[in-house]
Amino acid sequence: MRKPNIRHITAAALVGALYVALSYYGNIFGLTYGPIQCRFSEALTVLPFLSPITTWGLFAGCILSNVLSPYGPLDLIFGSLATLLAGLMTARCKNKWLAPLPPVLCNGIIVGGMISFQETGFTRAFPAAFAFNGFTVALGEALACYVLGMFLLTLLEKARVFPKSPQKMM
Repeated sequence: MRKPNIRHITAAALVGALYVALSYYGNIFGLTYGPIQCRFSEALTVLPFLSPITTWGLFAGCILSNVLSPYGPLDLIFGSLATLLAGLMTARCKNKWLAPLPPVLCNGIIVGGMISFQETGFTRAFPAAFAFNGFTVALGEALACYVLGMFLLTLLEKARVFPKSPQKMM
């Protein structure tokens, strides 16, 4: 197992900074937080397919972005952990067309569940709220990842922008 070098750490930091900037930009239009969300920054969650070290930049960027979340500490913790889990899973994908799937599923389930809990608690209304919120979060995530993210992934793959990073760094 190799240790990350300065290029890997720099790439992860740049991805994290870009995630924060895109999240705050999307917040101007009301797209970043809430049950119906389409974060532009979530297009970056496909990057661990090219360079697994970017997972840590995404995680740090998500933590900083969720500081402004109206869902408070729950989003700071669970929203950020959803991004971390999605990044770790994306780094293990063998097919680039499957790379956007972990962020869609992780955010749909974890963030959808968190929003539903904030709205209803664990009452009888929770399953219906979870079905709605899970679907809308996953839909917004699918748009960001499969449209913007795949476009980005294709461009960066051809340009060979990211340094090859060690696979066993996680």
